[in-house]
Amino acid sequence: MEKKSFLSIYAKSFNWAGFFLPKETYLKCSNLYDFCRTLDNIADDEGAIDVKSRRFLNFKNNFINKEFQNRIIKNMWILMDEYNISTKIVEDLFDGVESDIKNEVRLNSKKELLIYSYRVAGTVGLMMAKILNVTNSDSLKSAIDLGIAMQLTNISRDVIEDSKNQRFYIKHNFETIKETLATADLFYDSSFSSIKDIPLNIRFSILVARRVYRQIGKNIIKKQTIQNYNQSGKIFVSNSGKIFQTLLSIYDLLKLSLIKKHYHLRDKEHELINEEISLNERF
Repeated sequence: MEKKSFLSIYAKSFNWAGFFLPKETYLKCSNLYDFCRTLDNIADDEGAIDVKSRRFLNFKNNFINKEFQNRIIKNMWILMDEYNISTKIVEDLFDGVESDIKNEVRLNSKKELLIYSYRVAGTVGLMMAKILNVTNSDSLKSAIDLGIAMQLTNISRDVIEDSKNQRFYIKHNFETIKETLATADLFYDSSFSSIKDIPLNIRFSILVARRVYRQIGKNIIKKQTIQNYNQSGKIFVSNSGKIFQTLLSIYDLLKLSLIKKHYHLRDKEHELINEEISLNERF
């Protein structure tokens, strides 16, 4: 029996969008996701912090030493070599995951939230863009923005679950959740025009993923109060909602065809990240 990828098991929204990708591209994106998910699972699985830390360091050392008996590590290095993905990007991802392997995680500023979101998700957007043969620097910045937007959506959705694991990325009140989603919307907007740099046969899939994930945030806003939010469980987009967002993505595809200039809108936020991480060295 063929082994299922983590993408098909864990990432329902991404897997839906992946339906519109060419098979070879889907497999490469799936290999990237498998690597990222393996790291996430080390940090998120139940167990003592020291056990997680040992597992993390073991996986990191195996990656650095190119332990190709591990299929996930081998596939990741193949991607990095083929698409000139800097090891600095992967090191950033490792740093982000490692920051979650603590008895308590607490972010205290917008800068810390942005840097964390870049490390665990902006890196993934950047690597994905490289796999899709994006080279323009503004477009690569916008790929980071899409990753950050999706991570801010995740954080806004998972406040209760994260707090149970002693992770406090944002405050547990509806005003802060709304503010975080408003910031996510700015990053979603910044990601849009540069999708034009993605090959036409792949572009629609990214637009679908962007719309479906953004809709999670809109569904959160619909809860209106922290009481409703607390009682909602995991907030997601239904299959009918995904179909509707897919249809709206056709409009996005047409709109994108009319855009002549690529633009990047989040320079101020990138300056905050650049105070600690030189993003230009990752391109």
